[in-house]
Amino acid sequence: MLGGNVFGWTADREASFAILDAFLDAGYNAIDTADVYSCWAPGNVGGESETVIGEWLHSRRARSQVVIATKIGGVFPDWSKGNLSRTHIIQGVEASLNRLQTDYIDLYQSHVDDPVTPLDETLEAFDRLIGAGKIRTIGASYYSPARLGDAIGTSARQNLPRYECMQTKYNLMDRNEFEGSLRDACVDLGVGVTCMTSLAKGFLTGKYRSADEIAKSAWASNLQRYATERGARVLAALHDVAGPRQAGLGEVALAWLMAQPGVTAAIVAVDDVAQLREIIGAGSLQLSADELALLTDAGAP
Repeated sequence: MLGGNVFGWTADREASFAILDAFLDAGYNAIDTADVYSCWAPGNVGGESETVIGEWLHSRRARSQVVIATKIGGVFPDWSKGNLSRTHIIQGVEASLNRLQTDYIDLYQSHVDDPVTPLDETLEAFDRLIGAGKIRTIGASYYSPARLGDAIGTSARQNLPRYECMQTKYNLMDRNEFEGSLRDACVDLGVGVTCMTSLAKGFLTGKYRSADEIAKSAWASNLQRYATERGARVLAALHDVAGPRQAGLGEVALAWLMAQPGVTAAIVAVDDVAQLREIIGAGSLQLSADELALLTDAGAP
């Protein structure tokens, strides 16, 4: 799944179009974005990613060839406070549809849990949009196992749409958020899982090996926490697996992720086509049980 958070930020319009073209040409079709992407970049206000994707869809006449996933309810910079009120959702979907230049959104996701708005109000708003043909299915992100269970229960009791997928941070370096109760809940409830930061902000590609290399990255503040003995151990294990297979470290890291219980898709953002080509083979890379165990043990928290 192609991550769209870089569109209109570290990937300008031309680079974004090239990435989207190459992604589609390689046989992939799912694109993930959000209404707030990429509001954190200087001069941006949010919606830049959806706008770029919409212009590409219109230019290439590619709407029928792709699956578009976007999100509603994220509040920057305080990601802990979602807004999933009926009014915000109904207004927000129209803005997203306009920017995306489409009549419908395949997967509409609650970006952040909103503990203030009743779950049934949020789900009823989604039900209204499904009935109007503006969205096709719904998902969530940043939900605790308990809140996810409450939402699924509300859907069942009131005959409302249910969250069909959960987006969460998960990769060889970031494992505590998903492994354990959240994974158990998703598996037990039959909820698919899409993994953000699948390559740990690029760390798992082996690109960042020194403090100077990390300092040059747009993700420097995130990458610094990976520069540990554990991080070095994970990179060494990736090398051990990648070498004999003549694969890239990123491809191996993604193959490990896709082999984990409960995982449906890995979301990967790239800044240019060259980076995309480095990981494009991950979809067909099947690791052995021994290789999976080696990587799992190396990245053990």
